[in-house]
Amino acid sequence: MDVVAVDELRVGYERVGRGHSVVLVHGYVGDGRSTWRSQLDALGGDFTLVAWDAPGAGASSDPPEDLGMAGYADCLAKFIAALGLDDPHLVGISFGGALVLELHRRHPTIAATLTLVSAYAGWGGSLPPAVAGQRLEQALALADLSPRELVDTLRPTMFSTAPSPAVEEEFVASLLATHPAGFRAMARASAEDLRAALPAADVPTLLVYGDKDVRAPLSVAQDLHASIAGSELVILEGAGHVCNLEAPEAFNDVLRSFLRQHSA
Repeated sequence: MDVVAVDELRVGYERVGRGHSVVLVHGYVGDGRSTWRSQLDALGGDFTLVAWDAPGAGASSDPPEDLGMAGYADCLAKFIAALGLDDPHLVGISFGGALVLELHRRHPTIAATLTLVSAYAGWGGSLPPAVAGQRLEQALALADLSPRELVDTLRPTMFSTAPSPAVEEEFVASLLATHPAGFRAMARASAEDLRAALPAADVPTLLVYGDKDVRAPLSVAQDLHASIAGSELVILEGAGHVCNLEAPEAFNDVLRSFLRQHSA
């Protein structure tokens, strides 16, 4: 695990492989290494993979709780610049998908491509208002409970069946290490309405969703697909929200093919 300073924040990250850079952006639970373990292990022969810990998660320091998605996007842009990553592919899951959408809207010259996994245009932009409000209320309440209660509440919504025991153990351990302040910051950012970022997604864009996802159901996938011109939608059968860990071989095949197609 390496660390870089971005403004006044410490940002941890994992870097492996060689080739065109791919920045991996995790969701509002977990961290970079645990969320993207199956990709870090499988795709390093083709690409340089950089999995950051968002401020408020993993080895990174906590941001102000009102950082918002714009603040996260600017931080990620500065992180990419600090590492000297040229023309990177951006891959984000859930909150991370909304984050890379907002980054591209605010900094349109950075990304070569976007891959949105189990993603939203923010909870406020993709879910009914009552559901988005309940989602934020639950997250803020969970931040005040024990790590075990957080895991017991959220773990069943992350997977349809289960990833491999070792991968699940690492992912659950990252949930147990959740930063309460960082969790609140990412939840508040997740709750925003980011539909204005969808028409700005003007680079090759891949959408990947599990057909058993109860957090970002297929109606969300279809709405983003219809709203992002030229986007490609792939549905992974039998997979839930963290489909990249639950169906790693199928996910890696889809992602590798898309990234190779759009890499110099």
